[in-house]
Amino acid sequence: MKALQYLNKYFLKYKWRLLLGLFITVLSKLLALKIPEIIRNSVNAVEDYQTGKLTDLADVKETLLYNILFIVGVTLLGGVFTFWMRQLIIVTSRLIEFDLKNEIYQQYQKLSLNFYKKNRTGDLMNRISEDVSKVRMYFGPAIMYTVNMIVLFVVGFTQMIQIDPKLTMYTLLPFPILSVSIFYLSRQINKKTTIVQQYLSKLTTFNQEFFSGINVVKSYAIENVVIDGFDDLSDEAKEKNIDLSKIQALFFPLMVLLIGISNIIVLYVGGQQYIAGEIQIGVIAEFILYVNILTWPVAIVGWVTSIIQQAEASQQRINEFLQHVPDIENKVTHPTKIKGKIDFKNVSLTYDDTNITALKNLNFTVEKGETLAILGNTGSGKSSIVNLISRLYDTTEGTILIDNIPIKECNLNDLRNQIGFVPQDPFLFSDTIENNIKFGKEDATEEEIITAAKNAVIHDNIIEFKDGYKTILGERGVTLSGGQKQRTSIARAIIKNPEILIFDDCLSAVDTETEEKILSNLERVSKNKTTFIISHRVSSAKNADKIIVLDDGKIIQQGTHNQLITLKGYYKELYEQQLLEKEI
Repeated sequence: MKALQYLNKYFLKYKWRLLLGLFITVLSKLLALKIPEIIRNSVNAVEDYQTGKLTDLADVKETLLYNILFIVGVTLLGGVFTFWMRQLIIVTSRLIEFDLKNEIYQQYQKLSLNFYKKNRTGDLMNRISEDVSKVRMYFGPAIMYTVNMIVLFVVGFTQMIQIDPKLTMYTLLPFPILSVSIFYLSRQINKKTTIVQQYLSKLTTFNQEFFSGINVVKSYAIENVVIDGFDDLSDEAKEKNIDLSKIQALFFPLMVLLIGISNIIVLYVGGQQYIAGEIQIGVIAEFILYVNILTWPVAIVGWVTSIIQQAEASQQRINEFLQHVPDIENKVTHPTKIKGKIDFKNVSLTYDDTNITALKNLNFTVEKGETLAILGNTGSGKSSIVNLISRLYDTTEGTILIDNIPIKECNLNDLRNQIGFVPQDPFLFSDTIENNIKFGKEDATEEEIITAAKNAVIHDNIIEFKDGYKTILGERGVTLSGGQKQRTSIARAIIKNPEILIFDDCLSAVDTETEEKILSNLERVSKNKTTFIISHRVSSAKNADKIIVLDDGKIIQQGTHNQLITLKGYYKELYEQQLLEKEI
């Protein structure tokens, strides 16, 4: 149970609720254990009357009536205690489930981009849903039934030993066999539960990828291939679940066997003692009730063991992520005022997942308010520069300075709050267009939203929709075209009004006329803001204060538009090629 020790902090947080719940649990079981004693007294009273030890029938009837009322009262009171026991313990387990899910979600938010490149979305979702549900069972039913078991067994065994030690010893003979069986089965359950959870993650991942890539699946008409793949994975998961169920199913036959053997022993050994005059008939009735009362706790041992083993396996999977140290950490607690000057000094970046060196010894400076355009072929390292500025990755070598302060010494939240980032592949949420734009500024007014949309040249498209800005977008913004998604994403960055604006090839899906309108608006909006424009088009870069051209992670050209079109090289060739295309 090493993995479950991580959860001890939640026991401390809710200790008073749990302690009160446990106290009520003990009371309810102590009341339940009074019933066999009352039954024994009742049966013995009837036997004593029949054998002549008691001669007053009225006294016997009074005793039986009293015992019946006592049993009814104890049962009702036990029901009330059981209700409050569940209210305290089971509800507390739900509160802990809520806290644990929040903790995992917060950890997911802290983990770096590199982490998400190495782990699948389906697996992440499964750990915060299915695995947490397994852990909740450890806090709720496992605790409640374990206390039930301990109280019933300890008190019941003590009562039995006081009444007849010999009969007690015979009655409990099957218990050691069950204990050894449970030890073996619990180890198997732990192993098989881990495998089952892994396959559940695979299924979740498979479905998530299928739904996200449904356009590709349908375009290539590979539905049958995908269905076959899902069937194969489902069959494997089914077999693993069946293996687990087979192991778990052994508990109940063992429980039935225990009941049968113990009852036979009570009847045989108790009957022999009764014939010999050592005990009264009521003792046999009491022992049969105790055996049946104690059978449930013994059966619970198996069930609780199964729950704990599953929780242990799930918590171990959760701990892998909770104990994962983010590659990018915010170690600065004091606020950092971001103005916008950025220096790259001998910067190199190697991605550890692919071992590709994307940037090699880069040096350049962008003053506050300047616009830097970055051009280059696919894979030249353009997007890697903006990933470093946003500190989605840290440099492998060299230093990045923000306002003459090393980027690692800047408050990460303040840095990212002052960056308006439009990625190459914009992501829109399944929400209204209005809320997608307001994502950049939560308290934006309607006027600010419309202004940002106009600057991004998307306003005219939005008002043509039936519900205008209240139009609900499909998942990942599937309702909009590629160009509309890009322009909505630009509006989201503009409305934020940050000190640093980054446009990562965000005009690739718009026509040249619309591009010119957007660039004209951006030139006005980005005045006094540090701006990065990554593009394959000279038209997007020509008005920038500085232009750098990358190839294989190195700067091969830099200067202004007027300077670079006079120099032989990539920029001039690209300019002439695109000028010719425009004329044609």
